[in-house]
Amino acid sequence: MAEKQSILGRIAQLTRANINALLDRAEDPEKMLDQLVRDYTSSIAEAREAVAQTIGNLRLAEKDHDADLAEAKDWGNKALAASTKADQLRAGGDEAGADKWDSLAKIAITKQIAAENEAKSAEPMIDSQRQVVEQLKTGLTQMEARLGDLKSRRDALVARQKSAQAQVKVQGAIRSINVMDPTSELARYEDQ
Repeated sequence: MAEKQSILGRIAQLTRANINALLDRAEDPEKMLDQLVRDYTSSIAEAREAVAQTIGNLRLAEKDHDADLAEAKDWGNKALAASTKADQLRAGGDEAGADKWDSLAKIAITKQIAAENEAKSAEPMIDSQRQVVEQLKTGLTQMEARLGDLKSRRDALVARQKSAQAQVKVQGAIRSINVMDPTSELARYEDQ
């Protein structure tokens, strides 16, 4: 009975070894993990590009906003200067000249209001873009942290795989030594 179990045990062990060998040849874990790291690194590069593009768009919007504010201030100064000139002409008795400068002041105020409205209408979009940039930066930081974790886990798994392969080789060497050892056969006969 012991002989049948050892034969069945040997067949089962041989079958498991053959299956494991086929799996090992079909898929190299180290190569698969390296590919996973490359894919994740590529995703991070794409995310960096998206962050850079979004920051660029934000900077352009902020520049336009600042230009609108500067334009509004400029038109406000022109309106004030025209109004002051109209008051001077009116004080000097030149009503026709004063009306002309008042008309110019009104035009300048209209342009000032238009520039202020344009700047104000861009503010919600700029605030939204700032939030998006912060979210993208946070996401990118998390992705980079995950990549570091992935690399360390890959290194640990590869080391564990190499250790397991070395153990299998050592055990195989020990078994081959036991097969060649005449005392191991003697022990088998003693058990019977």
